[in-house]
Amino acid sequence: MKTKLSNHLRPLLLCAATLFGACATSAWAAVEPLDRVVAIVDNDVIMQSQLEQRVEEVRQTFAKRGAEAPPSDVLQQQVLDRLILENLQLQIGERSGIRISDEELNQAVETIAQRNGMSLEQFRQALAQDGLGYEEAREQIRREMIISRVRQRRIADRIQVSKQEVENFLASDLGQLQLAEEYRLANILIPVPESAGSEEIDKAEQLAQDTYRQLQNGADFAQLAASRSASENALEGGEMGWRKAAQLPPPFDSLVSEMSVGEVTEPIRTPPGYILVKVLDKRGGGEQVRNEVHVRHILIKPSAIRTDEESRKLVERLRERIVAGEDFATLARNFSEDPGSALNGGDLDWIDPEALVPEFRAVMAETAAGELSQPFQTPYGWHILEVLGRRATDASEEVREQQAQAALRNRRYEEELQAWLREIRDEAYVEIKL
Repeated sequence: MKTKLSNHLRPLLLCAATLFGACATSAWAAVEPLDRVVAIVDNDVIMQSQLEQRVEEVRQTFAKRGAEAPPSDVLQQQVLDRLILENLQLQIGERSGIRISDEELNQAVETIAQRNGMSLEQFRQALAQDGLGYEEAREQIRREMIISRVRQRRIADRIQVSKQEVENFLASDLGQLQLAEEYRLANILIPVPESAGSEEIDKAEQLAQDTYRQLQNGADFAQLAASRSASENALEGGEMGWRKAAQLPPPFDSLVSEMSVGEVTEPIRTPPGYILVKVLDKRGGGEQVRNEVHVRHILIKPSAIRTDEESRKLVERLRERIVAGEDFATLARNFSEDPGSALNGGDLDWIDPEALVPEFRAVMAETAAGELSQPFQTPYGWHILEVLGRRATDASEEVREQQAQAALRNRRYEEELQAWLREIRDEAYVEIKL
């Protein structure tokens, strides 16, 4: 949560305004410690209270896992680095006009509760037991949604996949693994700066080898990730979630398919540094039936001359016109700003939901065939969609190409994300006050 300096100065201003009142008298009687700035990040600040709260949350996470947290100084530095990156991304989101409506936030909170098998009230109680207020949790979820949208917008433009690359991928051995097993992975990144000299590189390699030796001797992977990894998932024990082998950059794509659950790769040199990957679990494999949806949509993008709110209102008016009887396809051709579908009346044809962004996929799943959705927002702008049909089908050539393109993009996403995070950190004004 961003904390304005004015919020912390207000008690002092009120005290000064009373002059000879009780506030002034009490100021002489006792000095109360105030919250303080621990980092200046471009146009914002990070407060000591924010840092302490996040450190405590991480400690509780380690305690729940039954793992020992890193030393206080290491943990504090890791958390501060994370807060600085979060703050920079939130500022980018604010400048880009990214907003999360209360309706979207409520839906996200309900989804999280459902995924944990809880009602909304049970979710509130669980938060209270962990010492976290409901409104505080909502605000954290809002921040994470903004950061997710910032990343999707900025990283998507950096990743280009050609048709030839798709064809080469499908013809490769790795392409054949597209429908193979999925792996739940964790990683540790020992960073090597781009301008590092031989001494720095040797030092990073030694640390990576020492980390590998400790893991081979039974050390806890999550604890070492939290204390040594420079990856942004370090405080989550290095957890990367579920990935197909084809979604990983070489040589990890071929290595994990040969590893057993619990195994760890030796340190491998990559552009960001030395990386170790652990296989936490496996699932899937074999033939899969794909559920496809025939859908069309209208996209309105915020711009320099149209605010986010104005874009939302335009989509609402277009929906009202369709409900009143105007032709969806005609309005899509005239108004939609999706260059890939506008000329086709907004028609996306039969599509695998997994090829779409989560926000679009979620609304599409809740919309019955023949129905028109309410306006909703994705990282690309404001939409309305109409579901024209649903079907289950074997993986056709078209679907395989979509999967290949998604896999290639996912393989590059982590590398592009880490490169982009380094860029915004290097370009920002950051002053540490600890």
